[in-house]
Amino acid sequence: MSRVLGIELRRSAALGSALILLVLGVVSLFFAEGIGFAAGWMQLAMTQRLYLALLWPLALAAGAWQGCREHRSKVTELFASTPRPRTQRTLPTLGAMAIAVVCGYLATSLAGGLWIVRTAEYLPVQVFVVTAVGILALVAAVWLGLAIGRLLPWLAIAPALGIAGLGLLLLIPGATRPRGWLALVFSPIYEMNMPGDYATVPGRVSAAQAVWLAVLALAAVLLFVSSGWRVRVAALVPVVVGAALAITVMPHQNRVVTDAIDPVAKELVCADNGPRVCVSRVHAGRLPEVVPPAREALAVLAKLPDPPTEVHEDTTTYVPTIYPPWHPDVVLLRIEVGSDGHLPDKDGVLAEAVSGAFASPPRCEEPTDPAARLAATYWLIGREPVARDTYDPSTIDEATQLWNDLRQLPGGEAEARVVALRQAAANCAATDGLFGQGTS
Repeated sequence: MSRVLGIELRRSAALGSALILLVLGVVSLFFAEGIGFAAGWMQLAMTQRLYLALLWPLALAAGAWQGCREHRSKVTELFASTPRPRTQRTLPTLGAMAIAVVCGYLATSLAGGLWIVRTAEYLPVQVFVVTAVGILALVAAVWLGLAIGRLLPWLAIAPALGIAGLGLLLLIPGATRPRGWLALVFSPIYEMNMPGDYATVPGRVSAAQAVWLAVLALAAVLLFVSSGWRVRVAALVPVVVGAALAITVMPHQNRVVTDAIDPVAKELVCADNGPRVCVSRVHAGRLPEVVPPAREALAVLAKLPDPPTEVHEDTTTYVPTIYPPWHPDVVLLRIEVGSDGHLPDKDGVLAEAVSGAFASPPRCEEPTDPAARLAATYWLIGREPVARDTYDPSTIDEATQLWNDLRQLPGGEAEARVVALRQAAANCAATDGLFGQGTS
């Protein structure tokens, strides 16, 4: 059997399918919408699942092309006349095509993993589950393609099936509205787009999807190995039962993946020896980059009365809206990961950390004016405000004017205004007029 499997791997569409899946998968990961998985392993797993929108129809078409092989070679009657059971003859083909899509998908994972392996330290078990469901989706697709290609051995069936598979994945969300959770059952790509740094996929979602894909793969095998209409009709039974079971397992709420947050990914990991600087566990690999400017920021803020003594990552999420605990002696620092897995603006960490001392608590009705925050920040640092992507040019211009106004004041009065701004921010009070006419 192993010898026959080896022959199938070499002479069937398996190697070509694996190579095409690998190339298309890598191109999608790195070039389709930029590198959106640099934050960590879960982001890589979910991004790969999103690009099943391309790989799943391709696997379906590859299976259909292979399923038509006997008809194209005009040996269908010859093979049917052999004494070997059809099941025994088809198992190597099933195995070869499954190995092909699995290797193509895992090789794509390896390519993405090599990109983030030096910066991504948090590897939850759920990553392997999400990846396994993606693999199962491809196996089900290629086996279903084999079955359809054998039953409908037409020359155009492979490209037609690829187009139909893509259309099916794109139509499922609209067809299941308003029950968005139902789309999660039948679509392996639904809600996998743009995963946040703390994103995860709940276990029940993966379990429901695995049930559906497993019964789809089973039905495909039955169709492929069958030699009569009774077995083909019987193949529909596991599909119906599996769909019902998957629907039962799936949580019946919309946005169940979009709103899912991994609490362990948000846990703080802190640096040793020195003022306390902490980042979330998913960003633990960036801690060495954050510590030096964060501690420099604490040294700058030490000029103020009752200054902050710690810098923590701001783990706020907006889908759903969850704020971290707020303490006046803790500066919250927002960390953004660049496409290379590192901080894209290392020079801006110092300014962002100092600026955090003038931030208002969550849900303040009158949050601190951004221009005033920037002016106070750069007055403490001792240099002119720098234009950065996180602020509008108009805000930078206004902050520069306020900074110049502060510099022209006597040192004691300028410091008093900066201290008043910090106190107003902490108390959710209005900051109008603290820095003159420039503030809003």
